[in-house]
Amino acid sequence: AYDRRVSFSGSIATPVGLLEVHSDGVAVRRVTWPRPGFGAPVGAGATGGAARDPLLAEALAQLEAYFAGALSAFDVPFDLGAQPDVTNAVLHALYDGVRHGETVTYGELAERSGTSVPARAIGSIMGANPIPIIVPCHRVVASDGLGGYSGGTPGEGLRTKRWLLEHEGALPQALF
Repeated sequence: AYDRRVSFSGSIATPVGLLEVHSDGVAVRRVTWPRPGFGAPVGAGATGGAARDPLLAEALAQLEAYFAGALSAFDVPFDLGAQPDVTNAVLHALYDGVRHGETVTYGELAERSGTSVPARAIGSIMGANPIPIIVPCHRVVASDGLGGYSGGTPGEGLRTKRWLLEHEGALPQALF
């Protein structure tokens, strides 16, 4: 069982804002965009938790490589926490089956997950993802556009999703 008393965190400044990564020493447990005034200061990733937890240090290094364009697949253990079975199935189908540079529609992901969840519920499941970017919920799009995105700094969700997809080559760069 997960012992919540054992927790490490570190942060990394990225083109889509400050990301904070949380680990229990065995698995990455959360990736968040801390609200302004909360979380570790920019550049804190190399101190504190990352100095004491090799897994956290590796997760931060992989995120840095991803944003530098040098990494296309994450290889760190993660734990989605207490989620309904359907949520776990959908998020694992996403992680296992939708690669860097690809997108999938809400309906396609519902089908790939092998669950009976309707396509319209996939958006809620993406919003429940505790480990965005590593479990790439930004790669799930609507059949007629980007769809939504709850990640990113407050008010920047769709801009964040667009940047991530452009970074991965899944969307053409904006012409202006």
